[in-house]
Amino acid sequence: MMNEFFKQRVYRGLVRRLNNLKIARTARLVSRNSPPAQGQPVVFFKASTGIDDLSWNSGFHLLASWALRLKGIPVAYFACNAGMSKCVLGTNRDDPHKEMPCKTCVAQSRALYAGMPSKVEGQRSQVDWFGFERDPQLVSRISHLSVPELSTFHFENLPLGALCLPALRWVLRIHHLSDDKNTRYLLREYILSAWNVARKFEKFLDQTNPRAVIVFNGQFFPEATARFVAQKRGIRVITHEVGLQPASAFFTDGEATAYPIHIPDEFELNDEQNAKLDEYLAKRFQGDFSMAGIKFWADMKGLDESFLQKAAQFKQIVPVFTNVIFDTSQPHANTVFEDMFDWLGMTLDVIKQHPETLFIIRAHPDELRVRKSSRETVEGWVDSRQVRNEANVVFVGPREALSSYELIQRSKFVMVYNSTIGLEASIMGMPVLCAGKARFTQYPTVFFPQTVDDVRRKMKEFLAAEEIEVPVEFKRNARRFLYYQLFRTSLPFGDFLEPSVRTTQARLKSFELDELLESEAVKVILEGVLDGGDFLLRE
Repeated sequence: MMNEFFKQRVYRGLVRRLNNLKIARTARLVSRNSPPAQGQPVVFFKASTGIDDLSWNSGFHLLASWALRLKGIPVAYFACNAGMSKCVLGTNRDDPHKEMPCKTCVAQSRALYAGMPSKVEGQRSQVDWFGFERDPQLVSRISHLSVPELSTFHFENLPLGALCLPALRWVLRIHHLSDDKNTRYLLREYILSAWNVARKFEKFLDQTNPRAVIVFNGQFFPEATARFVAQKRGIRVITHEVGLQPASAFFTDGEATAYPIHIPDEFELNDEQNAKLDEYLAKRFQGDFSMAGIKFWADMKGLDESFLQKAAQFKQIVPVFTNVIFDTSQPHANTVFEDMFDWLGMTLDVIKQHPETLFIIRAHPDELRVRKSSRETVEGWVDSRQVRNEANVVFVGPREALSSYELIQRSKFVMVYNSTIGLEASIMGMPVLCAGKARFTQYPTVFFPQTVDDVRRKMKEFLAAEEIEVPVEFKRNARRFLYYQLFRTSLPFGDFLEPSVRTTQARLKSFELDELLESEAVKVILEGVLDGGDFLLRE
């Protein structure tokens, strides 16, 4: 076992080294073939998109910046050079005091920016490597604060506490933070690091006067701070994330994790578009899909005989689909309830009042992802509330490959917090009761009451109803929204990037620079950045 692990580690290291050499060669070609730059630069901020390998978002960052430079647009990179006492990806949640992996991280970043000058006036592009300086005044101000006090801490008109919370929750894999020594330590260090980013980035913006700033999703504290600082000055900020399709990116003027999409009222799917969407859904319903290099259901299975026998004892079935509590979508979702577990608590109260209904509480498969497993899980909540003792509840854990879609087909209605399966259930024609703000709730696609009491009332109403009437526009809007997500907002980079040894990481493919500029994805990004375009693929 150890021998196999060692071989895999050596192999990954070799692949990474070869990939970095290819990146460096291509970067130098870009430098040699870029025309003289004119106008205000576009700033690319790099701090949370990888440590010792090329992440998908680092790949999108790099390719977009290369395309701009090849078009004669000045690009300025603001990159971390041990610029935080604690960073998001480098934090060891089991040992918060462990030294950051700055050496390998900076080496990886330097491979990306090979052949580029640092702060040389008159050059086409530059890299500003920011380091860390601890502010004694801020250290003194926060040294004795509790976690609740740190969470709401402001300093010189910057909401540093709020900017750091999503990253802290993501790192600790929890939502409800304990006011203990380690949590206080990490939040203090994140606040100090965010303040350092703010000060250094302010100076960088003074020097560069950019037309736009491009950052990774805007939720982790370095990017959230950079976004806040830039927007405060009235500078346009563009965020990016992995798209819904394999090897694809999503760019937006809004927050990428909220997935803002503008769909014209008059847009209707034609026969060809409907067929295209149906082909995708057919694969999805069989478990043939992946997100950010992760394939969740390799062996999706149908409902077995024991489940069907149990279900036959009840009047109706209602599945309850949950989310990962620390996910970066959750700050957007928590508009009606304090958090997902608050919603589950309300749901359990109603469950106990309806013994005639079988409720299936399903944990999200991403709760136990390797190297990203949640510490505050739905299963933990189920056990703490003794939910398994309820005769009308079945809990489906994150490792169980039971077909959610077959379950939906047998259900009276579907309950979700902000899970994408709510959108798919709506496409299937099912009534969907949503409790958290989701990507798809920006359009009428599901029932989405706006208060806790209204969610409870609607749940009881649905349970008692003989039939639930679903507005016709829900299915229409759900199909339109999913189509846009898949085929308009997901910018394809498969000609330039491919999965690496770990599918969550990417490798650069061999290509000509002209091919990059002719790419539809790159054309959309250039138009979006330079001309205020909508970052949507044309059809």
